[in-house]
This record gives sequence, structure tokens and C-alpha cells, in this order.
Amino acid sequence: MSMTAAVKDELSRYAVTKTCCRKAEVSAMLRFAGGLHIIGGRIVIEAELDTAAAARRLRQAIADLYGQTPEVLMMSSGGLRKGSRYIVRVVQDGEALARQTGLIDHRGRPVRGLPPRVVNGAVCDAEAAWRGAFLAHGSLTEPGRSSSMEITCPGQEAALALVGAARRLGVQSKARDVRGVDRVVIRDGDAIGVMLTRLGATDAFLAWEERRMRREVRATANRLANFDDANLRRSVQAAVAAGSRVERALEILGDEVPDHLAEAGRLRLEHKESSLEELGQKAEPPMTKDAVAGRIRRLLAMADKRASELGIPGTDANLTQEMLES
Repeated sequence: MSMTAAVKDELSRYAVTKTCCRKAEVSAMLRFAGGLHIIGGRIVIEAELDTAAAARRLRQAIADLYGQTPEVLMMSSGGLRKGSRYIVRVVQDGEALARQTGLIDHRGRPVRGLPPRVVNGAVCDAEAAWRGAFLAHGSLTEPGRSSSMEITCPGQEAALALVGAARRLGVQSKARDVRGVDRVVIRDGDAIGVMLTRLGATDAFLAWEERRMRREVRATANRLANFDDANLRRSVQAAVAAGSRVERALEILGDEVPDHLAEAGRLRLEHKESSLEELGQKAEPPMTKDAVAGRIRRLLAMADKRASELGIPGTDANLTQEMLES
């Protein structure tokens, strides 16, 4: 089950007892999933939902709160429609229900945002409005770099009303126009978690948070592995470059190389990919890595000085571009 389906399934079963909250949820569901139609001179309300559970919840709430029994129609998938859709329709006394739910004002004009009693209501009404909006047109992507909780809105006014409701819940959201469609988006992972909890999708939040933590742990492990690989690669390249310079130094100095410096150079040539610490362990007697590094530095400095006196290329003559970049 996708995260969106899991959240909608849990919200469809979430029990709400306060009448004001149930009314706010119904108003939001009708506003974000529905529309007003004039058929035969009468106002007909329709709400199109993508889950049967959400359709049953809306139907039951309208029956309990307003004494009307809407009909529910199922539209099977086909064509551009990927899944089945459920239409909750109110034909009888549609105008009365539209007034009661705030879809039209007292003059019969459509309300473009959310009803004033929802916008100015208690915090629980803001939660209910978001719950209804998510059931109507919400989505939640998998946690990751582009994770988001998103509501598709019927217009800019409804989007701004939803942003205001989220702000009252302590959650930062943004209204965006994406290819001519108004949306409200929450991208911060912590904010998404807060909103899911406030809406009542606790189980879905725990599942989402678990996946989020798993992805973060995996990403951290990958970054550390890549960091270690890069460090190892640079260390090997530096050791190979040093070996090439030592080889040139021995050519320049010939028999003039002091024995203790020659020994350090020989170790570097025989073990080109070993670290300085490993070279020190191979010496007889063993040396510290600082001692090995000091001897190799003196060997290279002596060879470069001798090359300068002779007017010939120094110890870096055999270095490739890749070695220089290390």
C-alpha cells in the first residue's frame, strides 16, 4: 500500500465526536473534492473521491449532521482514469446543504475559499479542515530528498485558507501554482510528521518515519563509504607519486645516496601502495612513519639539489598529471 493510500485509509477510520469538527471536515471535503452544478434549475452537490472508505465517511457524516442521505456512485477505471472513483451526490435540497456547509453564502454566491466558521474556528476545526482536504485531494510521497505532503486545491483562495489553517497548527506550508493548478505543499520531514499526527494518522506517521530513518541511515552509510573510498584512492595515488619521485632520486644520486636514505627509498619502491606507517613496520629495525617520511624528504631534497647543479630534470620529471592531482 502506498503512503497516500495508508494515510487515507487511517483517516477514513478516524473517529471524530465533536460536531464542529465533523462539520469542518465535511465542508473541506465538499470544497476540495466537489462542485456545484445547476440541473433543472436546482443546485446539485457532487464530491469525487478516490477511495470507497472516504466516500462512505462523507455520506455518513452528511446523513448524521444534515439529515440527508446522498447517493454514492462508482466510476470504474478506464481511459485516463487509473483507478476507480466514487461520486457522492446530493440532489434533494442541494441548495440547503450548500448553505449549511458554506459552499455558498447567504446571497447564494459560491464561496471561493473555506467557510468563515472554519477559517475562524477553533484549532480542532483547522485539523478537521486539513483532514477533509487530504481525504479529498491529498498525497504523501515516500520519504527522501523530494518527500512532500501535498493538497491539490480548487483555487488560490482555498489554498491560502489551507496555508492559514496549517499555520494555526504550527506547521509551515506553501501555496504553489504548478502548471496552472493550485497546490499546498509541506516539504520539511518534521513538519510532515507533525501534520500527520495532528490529523490522526498515527500509524501511517510511524511507518513513514521508519522509512525516513532507514533512508537517512542508508544515505549516511553511503556517504561515509564514498568518503573512505576517496581517501583511500588519494592515499594510494600519493604513495605511487612518491615512489616515482624516489625512483628518479636514486637515478640522479647513484652511489652518492647515504645508506639510511637508500633503505627508505628501497622500501618505498618495493611497496609503492603501502602507507608510511606500513613502510616503517617493514624496515629493519622498524621505524615510525615520521622517521620514514623524514628520510624520504631528505632523499628527494638531496636529489633535487643535485639535479639543479647538473642542470637536469628533478625528481618530479616522471610524474603524470593524475599523480600531480593527487
